[in-house]
Amino acid sequence: MIDAMDFDRAPFRDELFHAESFHAESFRAELDAQPWASYTHAYGSAEDVPGCLRALAGDDDAAAEEAQSELYGSILHQGSVYEASAKAVPFLARIAAAGIRTADVLLLIGGIAEGGTDPDPGPDLGSDPAGSGAVRESDEAACRRAVVAQLPLLLASVEHEDRAVRQAAAWAAGWTGTAGAALAVPALRDRAAVEKDPLVRAELLTSLVESDPEGSASAAAGAVGPDSPPELRIAAVMACADIGLPWTRDHHEAVLDLLPLDRLAADRYDHSRNEPLHDICLTLLDRDTEADREAVFALLDAALRSADPEARTEAVWVVTTACELSRSAPVRLAPALISAAAEDGTDDETGALSALGRLGPSGAPAADLLAARAAGDGDTADRALEALVAVDPVRAASLLARDLERRPRALQAASGGPADSLPVVPYDPELLAAVRRRLATMEPGGTTPFRLTALLASWGPDASDAVPELLAALPAHPRVLPKALVAVCPPGRRAEVADALRARTGTGPADERIEAARALHELTGDHGALLPLLAELLAGSARGGGGSGGSAEPIREAAEAAAAVGPAAASLVPALRAALNSPGAERNNPQMDDDIALAVALHRITGDAAEAVPVLAGVLGDRDGLWRRWTLVRAAAAAGSLGPAARPLVPVLKALLADPRQTPSAALALRAVAPDDLDAGHMAGLLLDAAEAGAAPFEAVDALVAFGTDALSDEHRARFTELGERDRRVVRSGLDGTVEITDERLRARVRAAVRSR
Repeated sequence: MIDAMDFDRAPFRDELFHAESFHAESFRAELDAQPWASYTHAYGSAEDVPGCLRALAGDDDAAAEEAQSELYGSILHQGSVYEASAKAVPFLARIAAAGIRTADVLLLIGGIAEGGTDPDPGPDLGSDPAGSGAVRESDEAACRRAVVAQLPLLLASVEHEDRAVRQAAAWAAGWTGTAGAALAVPALRDRAAVEKDPLVRAELLTSLVESDPEGSASAAAGAVGPDSPPELRIAAVMACADIGLPWTRDHHEAVLDLLPLDRLAADRYDHSRNEPLHDICLTLLDRDTEADREAVFALLDAALRSADPEARTEAVWVVTTACELSRSAPVRLAPALISAAAEDGTDDETGALSALGRLGPSGAPAADLLAARAAGDGDTADRALEALVAVDPVRAASLLARDLERRPRALQAASGGPADSLPVVPYDPELLAAVRRRLATMEPGGTTPFRLTALLASWGPDASDAVPELLAALPAHPRVLPKALVAVCPPGRRAEVADALRARTGTGPADERIEAARALHELTGDHGALLPLLAELLAGSARGGGGSGGSAEPIREAAEAAAAVGPAAASLVPALRAALNSPGAERNNPQMDDDIALAVALHRITGDAAEAVPVLAGVLGDRDGLWRRWTLVRAAAAAGSLGPAARPLVPVLKALLADPRQTPSAALALRAVAPDDLDAGHMAGLLLDAAEAGAAPFEAVDALVAFGTDALSDEHRARFTELGERDRRVVRSGLDGTVEITDERLRARVRAAVRSR
């Protein structure tokens, strides 16, 4: 904290707007008059904010720096703004206008303005504290309004003698957007007419475009040429793209002249857009026109062939994004990316070698190059083989077999991943032999057992020769190997495998014994060992112990295993009922998942849905929790499994239809529960909306197929066909490197459904 004498010693600048109005006593009095404890920020009560503001305005540099850091953490937490953020803006503006750490404070104000420009979800309809019934303004809107109100103080600083202050002021003013245009645009234009510093000129132009895009279009277009300094020139190209101006040869040549571009944005304050080539290409691809796509591809093709490794590195990064967004990108960019990978030699300096995997089958011409690099040593060879798995999995299999232990990345790609995400190498006898050798030397722990068993399971009985190695490794990996044993077990070895699994049900922690018992039941139908173990697990969970095996989801696992047994698990019904959470209790997502599994188990065992329906109603009716998507999906699927007996759930299932992420699971559940209540045309439209938005594309397409594509209207049939033919990918998110493969599988699914008509 600082006192009045500290304020008097602050380095005021009288030439700044209203600097003389910054008086210690009035500042402190107004600061203390605010009910800060009743305001909120990222960590709750904002009672600490006035102390931070005092320290920020003081002479103690260390205290001021700490206060600034605390404010970034509390009122601008990771870009988010709060009630206290807007309340702090007038005080921050007065500190900046007084010449106290002006550039730093302006950047904080600009960050608050930026946080206030996020898409507004609408007014907060919560109760008004005053009881007036008025709609409460959102925190984002309040912050935007607060910064706009302080624009006179901010704009005064665009005339400051210090370049950093001018740049910060221009950047902060720009984030008020069109809301502050009336004040900001004239001042920014006046300064732009006389400004000499390239970085400040770039910031001024960018802010003018944010505030008045149409009125600034000519200024942006006029700054693209080679007469402009590089920082301004690339800002102008980005501005033209943002405004929506047609991409021209001048834009293309400017980008190529300036490569690599990242250095030109390194000292800009817009850290959310500090990769110009990436941002330009993303903006053009988002326009989703053939001309703009070709502009991107031509730009990246040229950049990938640049003699400058830094330029190629930037281009490779953008290629990965282009392949994620555009279905035509892989085939169009393959020649240039292969050329870049060859140019790198053996060190993969630009990352082009690894990026070849993004091309999928379109990268087939790179197979020889990848195979040659995969024959080398070290991480580069592993990454080359990883890419070859996507490009030519058949060829990759034999190469992986030669050096399985030293190719962890390639093994991960080969052994699969999330459903419909990663490729799986087809059965190969050489690779099977290598897997068998690896099983024999495998140490406990790590991810290798999971990858090897996933690969074996994907081959099924073709991998039956691995049964001896799996049996030998079973004691060291009792949770991982049982499922693989069942998957690969041939009929002639069923008794041998069953005996080994049965032996494992009597030794070790409960979760390991249960895994063996579940596998034994799946293989033989014998549930004699499983039911006592499930009873033990449920009893341990009921006592709060989570079972003796330490499983993170003991109740859910026990319920799913009991459901698989069916009516023969009737002895478990009392324990399953006891494991249900109390009606009306506050539950987190795992607890809800437990209840869903328990409800399904009770129904499958007893054949009576009376207990399951209210349990599922409680889950489906509670949609306000965080990260609840998959819990609701599971609950809807469980409701569908009950069939017409779940008719009381129709209202809560219909309510889920409004959320595109939930539409497919809710639609399928309603089809099973109350098919006569469905409007087929309306349902098809909702499912197409969900697929087109990429919210739940696979699920939506599967639901459309389940409902029957023959019944689609002409409009809906055209939209469904377009899902398979459009250039913009339907799948837009997933683990790194999986979007393209997942989308191509979806595309094939849609095309097959269209052909099947």
